[in-house]
Amino acid sequence: MTAHSSQLLNRLRRIEGQVRGIGRMVEEDRYCIDILHQIQAVKAALGKAESAVLKNHASHCVAEAIESGDRQEQETKFAELVDLFERTKR
Repeated sequence: MTAHSSQLLNRLRRIEGQVRGIGRMVEEDRYCIDILHQIQAVKAALGKAESAVLKNHASHCVAEAIESGDRQEQETKFAELVDLFERTKR
């Protein structure tokens, strides 16, 4: 496991704990605004995790495709990124 993978897993485990905490808040019938604040915190944390994975993909997978000189592989990696960004706009 790489250092990046280890850091990402730690981040995802923290997010998982936050989500469980939100579930407990709902069970305890806590104030809606408090729950919404925690949901926003989880969304922000997921955004950071997403960004970390994207940066890793660009610096490794895409970079390897460029360095390989394999035009088909380069086009595939580029198309994957375009598809990803198109889906997030919906």
